[in-house]
Amino acid sequence: MKNRKNRKKHILLLEPYYGGSHKAFLDGLQEHVDLQFTLLTLPARKWKMRMQTAAPFMAERIMQFFGQGMTFDAILCSTFLDVAVLRALLGRRNIQLPLAVYFHENQFAYPGQIHDPAFFQFTGINWTTGLAADRLFFNSNFNLESFLSGIKLFLGKVPDIDLDFCLSRIREKSSVLYPGIDFSAIDRQLPLTCGNGPPVIVWNHRWEHDKDPETFFTALFQLQEQGVPFKVIVLGERFAQQPQIFSAAEKRLQQGGKILHFGYAKSRDQYARLLCRGDLVVSTARHEFFGISMLEGVRAGCRPLVPAELSYPELYPEEFCYPRQCFKKMLRQALAETTNNRKEDYHHLADSFSWPLAAGRYQQRLRELCGKENS
Repeated sequence: MKNRKNRKKHILLLEPYYGGSHKAFLDGLQEHVDLQFTLLTLPARKWKMRMQTAAPFMAERIMQFFGQGMTFDAILCSTFLDVAVLRALLGRRNIQLPLAVYFHENQFAYPGQIHDPAFFQFTGINWTTGLAADRLFFNSNFNLESFLSGIKLFLGKVPDIDLDFCLSRIREKSSVLYPGIDFSAIDRQLPLTCGNGPPVIVWNHRWEHDKDPETFFTALFQLQEQGVPFKVIVLGERFAQQPQIFSAAEKRLQQGGKILHFGYAKSRDQYARLLCRGDLVVSTARHEFFGISMLEGVRAGCRPLVPAELSYPELYPEEFCYPRQCFKKMLRQALAETTNNRKEDYHHLADSFSWPLAAGRYQQRLRELCGKENS
């Protein structure tokens, strides 16, 4: 019989929204962390419905696993799972496992939701999930602090009972654990070389209003009118409904001969090749809990230019952060400085976020979750 003490810890991964950054995170975790994993997922559709309905589905599947003789040492899930409901349902079958939640986002700080009549339903699920879990891992300090601030405001609306203890209990079991990122496609393009010609600006974000493309493209229009030399690569996921500025920008910049690429990359390798053609990767986001796309651009050797707020100040040296009112000035200055770019210097800014280096942190935290750190 195999020595149970020496076996790998077995972690059950639960993801009701298995797509995008959630999928990339779990795929990287399983590839790089030396533990045993079982993955239980649902497709990335209708996140609000997932938050409301995934827990009974997951609980039933877990009961089936136990009925088949499977055993686990802990559970790791995302915030799209109502953990309070999950633990209540499992508890009825006397299934009790250490459970951690990874916060890719939190609904208190999610943009555009405050006017939604259902806003407090989803922030409430995040709150009770935080109370019911054993450990909470956040992808940035900004994510953690905005979650705690949101809870404080939320509890302040309760007129006749004192729930302040909830905030301290959640903070005690919360910590920041930056996500690992798969840079392999980008690293295959190495060594990095500086190109000839005008500096190349990269935009590689979702085509949505919270990334503030209006500010970005308006600045490019002004640079174009002023005769400032540059080229642009526009990447990122696009949707059926997107800000109108994208179609206007494509037409206007194309007429000026500024576009090297405009649209979603067909493959990961194409995306990596395009990033490596860039000199400057830019964010004008008004919402960002972490910012994987910016770090991908940095890994490709692009100089970063990011707002001096949200998650960015904890990830980048001050010299790369700009006050919002100074964006156009800082963009022009950054373009002028690309002549002195050492792409390998920017490349190394992303080192600590690569999965090979991040894996050890996850190994330690998940073993701690299982209750036997040194086993």
